[in-house]
Order: sequence, then structure tokens, then C-alpha cells
Amino acid sequence: MQIRVFPFGVLKDWLGASATAVELPEGATVAELLGRLSERKPAPPLQGIAVSVNAEYATPAHELQEGDEVGLLPPVSGGGAARAAGLSAGNDAGSAGLTALTREPIATADLVARAKRGEDGAVVVFDGIVRNNSRSRRTLYLDYEAYEEMAVRQMKELANEARTRFEVRHVTLVHRLGRLEIGETSVLIVVASAHRGQAFEACRWLIDTLKKTVPIWKRETFEDGTVWAAGEPFPAGLAVDAPEGSHGS
Repeated sequence: MQIRVFPFGVLKDWLGASATAVELPEGATVAELLGRLSERKPAPPLQGIAVSVNAEYATPAHELQEGDEVGLLPPVSGGGAARAAGLSAGNDAGSAGLTALTREPIATADLVARAKRGEDGAVVVFDGIVRNNSRSRRTLYLDYEAYEEMAVRQMKELANEARTRFEVRHVTLVHRLGRLEIGETSVLIVVASAHRGQAFEACRWLIDTLKKTVPIWKRETFEDGTVWAAGEPFPAGLAVDAPEGSHGS
């Protein structure tokens, strides 16, 4: 059978920027696919990655089917209103909120204003912006990319879970893609609730979880070079163990 492999982030430097067709025997698993890829020279750095099958996280034991689309996901590093033409939205704006990816500048003030309702006692905002330095190196600009279908789905699930877990009324979760200049907003989270405690907790949980689970990657360009930002480790249960010999040298 044939499956298609899509590398993201730093893995594109090893496997190429486009999809790769791989032939596998019927009934092959994700683990067997990773073993096949680890035989390549030089071997791709598969330690600590997560794997998706048809835009859903998958375990090493997951059995693959003809035509499956497999994403190789290194640790993620994603960190007026957004214009409709630039949005890839998970749900419509409304009282419950908005989740979206956009290549347009994020209009923070407008989205915060739209989140407010008379029944709210608090609106908590996280506005992640591009700073001018990282690890003692001067940053020129950032480029964000995502596995867009999967990222939108994951963001919508996070927003729904936050509303239920923390009993907040509204969640806006918008992430920028493409080239970002210093001072621009990369991610905006707005949480509205009757009580400030739940709003603070939900906002902190959303950004911390997004940076570990939503497939968005950051490429940093400095005065002296360009690198993929090291992502945070996936939560337990998402990262897959690399096959023997997959580290490369």
C-alpha cells in the first residue's frame, strides 16, 4: 500500500518540503513507518516527534491504510477583527468565541472589544508579540507555519475544553501565520468570564497547552542566520519513541 508523509518544521530540512510517497506492506503501523524512514541516509531526527494520521494524533501502534496522510510533527513552537479573507476558522465569531489562523495582522483591540458582554466581570488577554531578541541574538523577523487543517481543529478543541473546564463564557484564540515583523502579534487569546479567577486560569492553560499540542512551528531569522525554534516537548502520550538508529550522525 502507499501512504503520503508530510514533514513539518525542522523535519522539512531532512525529508524535503513536499509530501513523500512511501510503500508499506498491508497492515503496517506508524512504528513501522518510522523504522522505514530511519533507514534513510542521513537519518531524520525523529526522537520526540509526534505523528498524525489524517490530521489526528496517532500512536505508534496505529495501523495505516492505503492513502493515509501521515504528518511528522516536531515539538511545536507556536507562540478591524482578523479579516475574513485571511482567516482559516474553526468556528464563527459569536458569544462563545472565535478560533482561527490568519495571515493578516491581528486586530487585538477590536477582538477584545467584541469579546465583552454585560454579564462578564473580567476579560483576560494574552497578546504574544514578536520581540527583537532571542537567546542573546538580535531577531530580524519570524516566520510561522502550521499543519493548518489539524491546527484549526486542535485550537477549536482547546477553546471548547477551556470553556467547559474553567466555566468561562467566551474564548477567542487566533494565531498568525507567515512573516511577522518585530512588535507584531503572533497569538491572541481573549477569555471573558463572570469571575476573574476562572478567566486567568483558562488563559494561562490555553497558551501553555497551545504551545505543546497545536502543530505550529516558528522559524527565527537573526542577523547571523536562520533556525527553526526548539519546541516544547509534547505531553505524555503524544510523543512517539524513535526507532533505533534514527538519531543520525
